[in-house]
Amino acid sequence: MNKPSIEAKLFDGRDIFYFDDAESTLPANRIQDQRESDQRPVTAELRYDALSGEWITVASHRQQRAFLPPAHACPLCPTSENNPSEVPDNFDVAVFENKGPAFGPDLGEISPPERTAPFGFSTTSFGRCEVVVFSPDHMGNLGSMPVARIETVIKAWQSRTSHLQKLEGVIQVFPFENRGQDIGVTLHHPHGQIYSYPFVTPRTEKLIASVRNHGGDFFGELVEFEKSSSRNILETENFVAFVPFAARWPIEIHLLPKRQVADFTELTDAEVSELAGAYKQILLGLDALYDKPIPYISAWHQAPMIENRDQIRLMLQITSPLRDADKLKYLAGSESAMGAFVGDVAPEETAARLKKVIK
Repeated sequence: MNKPSIEAKLFDGRDIFYFDDAESTLPANRIQDQRESDQRPVTAELRYDALSGEWITVASHRQQRAFLPPAHACPLCPTSENNPSEVPDNFDVAVFENKGPAFGPDLGEISPPERTAPFGFSTTSFGRCEVVVFSPDHMGNLGSMPVARIETVIKAWQSRTSHLQKLEGVIQVFPFENRGQDIGVTLHHPHGQIYSYPFVTPRTEKLIASVRNHGGDFFGELVEFEKSSSRNILETENFVAFVPFAARWPIEIHLLPKRQVADFTELTDAEVSELAGAYKQILLGLDALYDKPIPYISAWHQAPMIENRDQIRLMLQITSPLRDADKLKYLAGSESAMGAFVGDVAPEETAARLKKVIK
C-alpha cells in the first residue's frame, strides 16, 4: 500500500499534496513554502458558443505562464537555494493547484443560456486545475520510471479524482499528460495535469450519445470486439489495449478494463498494480517505435458525475501526431474546419508495428 498523501499550502493559498512511493524514505513532514504571500489571478471567463453548443474558456492570464525555462529555473523541481519553485520540498510525486488555471479556483454551478438568447452569454469558469509532477528529476519520462513510481502516480490520480468529484459544481475529472514540444508542452520536467470541468466535455457528450443509442452493453461488447481483433496489442488479466478500428491518428492506442469501472476510484489495489505494469509496457513500446521519445497526449477518460454514469467506462486514449520518424500529421482543412479526419496509416499496420515493440 502507498502511504497517505501529505497536504500543505503554497504561498498564495493553493493546495499541494505529496504522494510517496510505498518504500519511500522521505519524512512525513515537509518544508513549508517560504515565498512571500501573494494573491491568485481571478477566475477565467466561460463563454457559450451558440454555433456548437459548447463552452469556451477565456483565460488571458495563462499567457504569462512559464515557457521552456532552463533546468536551474524549473518550477517543478524541488525548491533549492537558487530556485524557489512550486514544490517547497523533496518529493516522489507532487500534486498542486495550477498557478494560472483555465478553470477555478472559484467553485460553483454554471447555468445554461436561455434557449431564446444564446448569443453573448458568459459566466464564471468554475472548476479546478492541478499539476501532477511525476518525479523530482528534471529529465526523464514516466515510461522509464519504475513500475512502483507509476503505481504511485495512479494512486495520486485515484485520490485526487475522489476529492475533486466532491467539489461544488465539478461534473467531470480529466487526468492527462502532454509530452513533447510538438504537442505544445511548455515545461520539460515530466508531469501531467488534472482538469475538473463544470460541464460534460464535448467528446464525452458524443460518447454518452453513442452508448445511449446502442442500448446494450456498449463497453462490454467493445472489449470483446477488440480482444479478438488483429489490433489487440497487449492483454493482461484485467485490461486490454488495442489500436481502435477507426483510429484518427497515425499512432493511437486505447486501453480498457475488462470489467465495468467508471473511474480510477473503482480500481482495486491489485488492478492498480497491474495497470501500472501495462502502462509502462505501452509507454516504452511507443518510444521504441523510432528509438526516441515521441510526442503524445495520454488522456484518461472517466465517467462524468451524471445519472447512469455506471454505463461509461474508464478508458485510456493515447494519441500521437507522428506519422513517420521525422514527419507530423497536421490537422488541416478537413480535420480542423469540419472535424472529418483522414487517416494516414491503416490501424492494422500501426498495431502490427506496436506488437513488435511492446513486450
